[in-house]
Amino acid sequence: MAEKLPHLNLAFIGHVDHGKSTTVGRLMYETGAVDPHVIEGYRKEAAAQGKATFEYAWVMDSLKEERERGVTIDIAHRRFNTDKYYFTVVDCPGHRDFVKNMITGASQADAAVLVVSTIDGVQAQTREHVFLSRTLGVNQLIIGMNKIDATTPPYDEKKYLEVKEEISKLLKMVGYKVEDIPFIPMSGLMGDNLAKPSENMKWWKGPTLLQALNNLKVPEKPTKLPLRVPVQDVYTISGVGTVPVGRVETGIMRKDDKIIFEPADVAGEVKSIEMHHEEVNEAQPGDNIGWNVRGVGKKDIRRGDVCGHPDKPPMVAKEFKAQIVVLQHPSAISAGYTPVFHCHTAQIACTITAILAKLDPRTGGVKEQNPAFIKPGDAAIIMVTPSKPMVIEKVKEIPQLGRFAIRDMGQTIAAGLCMDVTPR
Repeated sequence: MAEKLPHLNLAFIGHVDHGKSTTVGRLMYETGAVDPHVIEGYRKEAAAQGKATFEYAWVMDSLKEERERGVTIDIAHRRFNTDKYYFTVVDCPGHRDFVKNMITGASQADAAVLVVSTIDGVQAQTREHVFLSRTLGVNQLIIGMNKIDATTPPYDEKKYLEVKEEISKLLKMVGYKVEDIPFIPMSGLMGDNLAKPSENMKWWKGPTLLQALNNLKVPEKPTKLPLRVPVQDVYTISGVGTVPVGRVETGIMRKDDKIIFEPADVAGEVKSIEMHHEEVNEAQPGDNIGWNVRGVGKKDIRRGDVCGHPDKPPMVAKEFKAQIVVLQHPSAISAGYTPVFHCHTAQIACTITAILAKLDPRTGGVKEQNPAFIKPGDAAIIMVTPSKPMVIEKVKEIPQLGRFAIRDMGQTIAAGLCMDVTPR
C-alpha cells in the first residue's frame, strides 16, 4: 500500500520541550502506525521512571540514552500513512549540540511542522529553526500550536491568537507567506486536533493536523536539472569494485552513463545501480543509491565529492559569493574568519574574505555597504574562499547544492545560500 501513495518527507522542528516527539508519537498512534499495546507499555515504563507523559515521545526516541535523558539526539526516521500520502518523519532534535543533525535533517524535508508551545510562545530555537527551514528551502510549513490544553484557562482562544501573532511576525521577517500557513491549536499529549477535531475548542473552525498534512503538495522532482549525487561514503566490494553511496539530489542516473566526480576530476562509467539491495536501471532525485563505477578506484574519490555527467559537470569553486544569516557567535564575524562550511556531504574550512553588505533581514535590502563585522541576527552578503577545492552550485540554478551551514566551536554559526561562483 505504502508504495502506491505519493511520498513526502516531513520534518518536525521547534524548540526543545515544546512537544515535537510527543506530537509525532501521538500522530503515529492515531494513524495506526504504532500499536496501542506498545504505547501502553511505554506509559507504564515512563511512570515507573518518573517520566509520566513521555509515552508518546518514546515512540520516536527509541535509543535508550535518549529515553533516560528525555531528549531527542539522533534523527529518528519513522513512517506513517494518511489516506492521501505516505510520510517519512524526520524528527529533528531541538538541542544546540544536535543542530548539525537538524541541518542534515531539514535539508531533506519537503515540508515541516513547526511545533510551538502555546504557553511559552516563540523561543530562541523556534527562531533558529525558522531561519534554517527558510535557508534550507523548506517551502511548506504547518504551525502546530501545542499544549493548548495547558493554557490558563485551558483551550484559551485569546492565548492562541497572541502567540499566533508572535509567530506570524517571525515568519514574515524571513519571508514566509503567512496567509498560506495553517496555525493549528492542538495538544500532542491529549490528541486534540491531531487526527480528529477537538470537542474542547468549539471556536476552532480550521483543519486538524492530519487534514493540514493532506493539504500539502508533493514537490516536483528536479529530474530536468543536471545530475548531482553527493558522495556519502565509498566502499570496495570484492568481485564488484568501487561502490560510492549517496542520495540523488537532481537529474537522472542510468546504467552505462558516463560520469565524472568533482573536485576529484575522475571520470568513469556506471556499471550498475542498486537501491534497497535491488538492482535498478535508473535512479531519480530522492533515491538513496549505491552505484558501481568502472574506471574509478576507491582512493580516487571520497565523501564530499559530487558525481555528475561530463557534459554538465559539478561546479568547483575557486571562490563564491553567498548570502548568510548569522544565528549565533560569541562575538562578531569579520573578514579573515575561517570556520567549516557544511555543503551537501562536504565539510570544508573556508575563509570569509570580504563582507560586502549587511542586509535588512525583513526586506532583504542593503542596510550597510562593506561593514567591518556582522553579528548574530544579521543577514549579509559575503565572499568566500574554500581552503581546498569544493563543489557548490548557484542556488538559483541547482538549489539542492547551493545551500550550506557554517559551523565552528561545535555550534551552527550561520546558514546561507550561494549566489555566484568563480570556477577554478
